[in-house]
Amino acid sequence: MSQFIESIKIEDQEVFLLELHQKRVNATFAHFGMENSIDLAKIIKDLKIDEDGFFKLRIVYDLNRNYKTQLIPYAVAEIDSFQLVENNTYDYAFKFEDRKEFERMKTKAKTEEIIIVKNNCITDTSYTNLLFLKDEIWYTPSTYLLNGVMRQHLLATSKIKETEITLQNIKEFTHFQLINSMNDFDDMFIYPIERIVNLPESREYLGI
Repeated sequence: MSQFIESIKIEDQEVFLLELHQKRVNATFAHFGMENSIDLAKIIKDLKIDEDGFFKLRIVYDLNRNYKTQLIPYAVAEIDSFQLVENNTYDYAFKFEDRKEFERMKTKAKTEEIIIVKNNCITDTSYTNLLFLKDEIWYTPSTYLLNGVMRQHLLATSKIKETEITLQNIKEFTHFQLINSMNDFDDMFIYPIERIVNLPESREYLGI
């Protein structure tokens, strides 16, 4: 049976974006024809987390409502380089625990992280959604692989906008950053677009 995963930010005992995480879990159960979901708030309450600090709560679950948890200290790390990698068939609409295809793509790349191109459109990295800067406005690709909870939150609060970003227009953007449930929208790690080593028209373009 397939397993799914939620990674939830907990900082100084505060749980972030729990409602959006629960909504995604409920949608996963509903999509596969299951009426009853798991209750993330109850799972977290039962853990009795009483330690301050920055943690990732990893919840792996299946459709029989079996689950296991792991609380991991977390730090956001800077990434040296990114590579555009083409994959026109991969579907990651649900947050499966199985990440073999992501790892396969990363293994073939020559950089620390990848940016996945699907049908000519920019999607996500192997573990985050993306934001791109143009004229002081941050945009997220409309062609995401996974509609992450931070992405949903930033759109709902009008902090970012959605647009189509393609191989043809990516160089119109000056900078980019990574967002997911653990990586908020901030100025910590904003990368120049040139951090992508194989932008279109470069010698290394899509070469892996």
